[in-house]
Amino acid sequence: MDTTLSNENKGLPEEQILNIPSKAKKDHDDHGHEEEKFDLKTWIKDSISIIVGVIFAVVGLEFFIVPNHLLDGGVTGISLLLAGITKMDVSIFIFVINLPFIFMGYKQIGKLFALKTFLAIVTLSVIILVLHSFHPKPITEDKLLIAVFGGMFLGAGIGFAMRGGCVLDGTEVLALWLTRKSSLQVGEVILILNVLIFAVAAMLNGLETALYSILVFMAASKTIEFLTNGLEEYTGVTIISEKSHEIRKAIIAQLGRGVTIYSGKRGLRGKKAQESGLNDRDIIYTVVTKLELTKVKNIVNEFDPTSFMTTQSISSVKGGMVKARKLH
Repeated sequence: MDTTLSNENKGLPEEQILNIPSKAKKDHDDHGHEEEKFDLKTWIKDSISIIVGVIFAVVGLEFFIVPNHLLDGGVTGISLLLAGITKMDVSIFIFVINLPFIFMGYKQIGKLFALKTFLAIVTLSVIILVLHSFHPKPITEDKLLIAVFGGMFLGAGIGFAMRGGCVLDGTEVLALWLTRKSSLQVGEVILILNVLIFAVAAMLNGLETALYSILVFMAASKTIEFLTNGLEEYTGVTIISEKSHEIRKAIIAQLGRGVTIYSGKRGLRGKKAQESGLNDRDIIYTVVTKLELTKVKNIVNEFDPTSFMTTQSISSVKGGMVKARKLH
């Protein structure tokens, strides 16, 4: 093996399930739980990322989404719904509804995560409350532009906050807690919650508003995905070929990626199986970015167009020749 690659699909730490970078050093308390150690440089770096996130979220909410009575998913969407029903300021609901989720985050993830999330949500709520006194005008009245760019700004805010080690919306923390009580996955819980939110929005505000709100949610989700994964989202590639030796050397030479070789056997059915039996095969496994995936396919097709190749999304990579993501 040229390198060792780790793809933890099961048993991920909570901060990785929430797509929150785990950057602070950790220790263990008296009960054996991991406790984050305070690191000044990391705190400053995270604080800058969180502040940028709060600014983006404020722009998305105050200049696009709130003035035009659209919604997002999660706690933000619930807050906007309740604000529309009660005519109270949305900042109050954003703060109050997130409080129990901050406590849940403290219990499940750690003190620093809870503290960062609390300060970020307080800052977000205060800025929104202050801005409302000035009655800012929306940048545009085109609902399509509002949905797309409002979602992008809000998603950018949440994404930068995640990079800073916190969340601006407690839905993910709730989803994580519910998955421990049921067989559902985090993504399934979030999807169910958002379907309920948009269904209520359709009944209260009309179907058109609900549809535009779904567009806000989709734009925000894609922006969050881009900021947390970026163009360097990793993909695991498995290649089974008689030309595995040549393919392996080409991947290392042309991409500078490490590979892992598994020993396998080829199984055939019918007459071919009786004639050839089981043949040894080297199975290549490597991890590349999405931008490099096309190059890998070209290399494989060049040496063996009949080869068998599968790809899979990687939720976590550690070690080997895979470089660390920027800004993490």
